[in-house]
Amino acid sequence: MNLNTEARMDKVIESLESKLLSIRAGRANPSMLNGLMVEYYGTPTLINAIANITVPEARQLFIKPFDKSVLKNIEKAINEANLGITPSNNGEMIILTIPELTEDRRKEYVKMAKSLGEEAKISLRNIRQEDNEKIKKEELPEDEEKLYLDDVQDAINKYNKIVDDKVKEKETELMTV
Repeated sequence: MNLNTEARMDKVIESLESKLLSIRAGRANPSMLNGLMVEYYGTPTLINAIANITVPEARQLFIKPFDKSVLKNIEKAINEANLGITPSNNGEMIILTIPELTEDRRKEYVKMAKSLGEEAKISLRNIRQEDNEKIKKEELPEDEEKLYLDDVQDAINKYNKIVDDKVKEKETELMTV
């Protein structure tokens, strides 16, 4: 009986990891701009498709577009994205200086990370519930059914622990000054 339980649970973990990356920890990280769309010749385009993003030092990002005519659009997209960072445009590139996080902001980000972890656990529980229903519909012998149900429960326990570890790791990163 193939339920793809672990493959589906792996996708939940991957999604959690990418969402956690978008929570900034006071250090510059190009992934902060993942998903940022910039108007490029009338078409919304991902920022990393039209510019190089580099980290020259711990709290700075340089965004150097392949085409300088798009600098104003990048600046506008960053302002509209509400990142809490004011871009500065020097005519060649956009420079983002990441401010130090305040204690309150850090705590807010930790709450955000925990809520992302909870969302991931809910997704995992939904996968478990779907799989348990599939197993029960199969009308298997009682001991075999219990074996499959136990396997699904073992998987959920394993993945819940992974979620807890990822959230804890992010919390530690956020609270480290």
